[in-house]
Amino acid sequence: MTSFKRENPPPTPLSYRAAGVDIDAGDRLVENIKPYAKRTMRPEVLAGIGGFGALFEISKKYRQPVLVSGTDGVGTKLKLAFQAGRHDSVGIDLVAMSVNDILVQGAEPLFFLDYFACGRLDVDTATLVVKGIAAGCEQAGCALIGGETAEMPGMYPEGEYDLAGFAVGVVEKDNIITGLDIREGDAVLGLASSGAHSNGYSLIRKIIEKNGIDLSTDFNGKALVDVIMAPTRIYVKPVLELMRQLPVKGLAHITGGGLVENIPRVLPDGVTAVLKKETWDMPPLFRWLRQQGNVDEKEMYRVFNCGIGMALIVGPDLADRAMRLLQSAGETVWRIGTIRTRAAKEAQTIIE
Repeated sequence: MTSFKRENPPPTPLSYRAAGVDIDAGDRLVENIKPYAKRTMRPEVLAGIGGFGALFEISKKYRQPVLVSGTDGVGTKLKLAFQAGRHDSVGIDLVAMSVNDILVQGAEPLFFLDYFACGRLDVDTATLVVKGIAAGCEQAGCALIGGETAEMPGMYPEGEYDLAGFAVGVVEKDNIITGLDIREGDAVLGLASSGAHSNGYSLIRKIIEKNGIDLSTDFNGKALVDVIMAPTRIYVKPVLELMRQLPVKGLAHITGGGLVENIPRVLPDGVTAVLKKETWDMPPLFRWLRQQGNVDEKEMYRVFNCGIGMALIVGPDLADRAMRLLQSAGETVWRIGTIRTRAAKEAQTIIE
């Protein structure tokens, strides 16, 4: 009698797709985003999307060009984006956080790169995100010159992703804004924010969670989610135009740390900025957050921009002209304070 030995079946062949990485999806994403990136191109760009590196030629118009770089993310605002299915506007936020940062040193943003990381690549979602990034680049006048999409199975929960952005700008060496010439009597101007921008969202989410608030709730005629997810305002073009016409002594992008901690970053040691809170109205969103979260007023000014997304410091004789120029560019602007000599151990931002 012949016996037959049962053999183990051959193992199933493994592939990168079986391991959770879809190369074809990545290729589709690159093709999807090319039209959006193309709209952001500048004459200095020497290579397009898809290469190993992007090439950018510095314009000959600069005598002593200095490169200024910045990097940032969107923070936990992404958690609300996942919850609400809002993936287009966070791309604008990503660009705004970096280009507004390099703007404060007088730099014109030249190009931008993004990093998109996820557990499993959803091409439609990623396309919306990069579409928003391209829209932000158009607002800032910089080229979306490249980026990286990282699909890493097991690293992120299903449906979630992370974002990082990188901006490079240029400024003439003798036009770098240092804040060193800020003096007593100089005027502090405030440019209106579009909302909470991309800061304080851990507290915002806590307030929403603690109070069981529905994001579809009506808020002054809009859905609350639209107000909370409003993209960060990009100040690049109007402020660059202002600087072409008159000297700006200092700029502060009001991000994490609010008005209290960001304005001192551009002030010399011997002065302080005294802000008058009655000179601008705290927008309804911030009043609502304060009431819903029972947040102390001082904490509000340390966490949120409270309606001021960018602060400018100019000579007192130029304040009215600067305001008119900014208003003609579509900005809402207030004269919110004055620079004065700093007393011993006094804070560098005082809100009265």
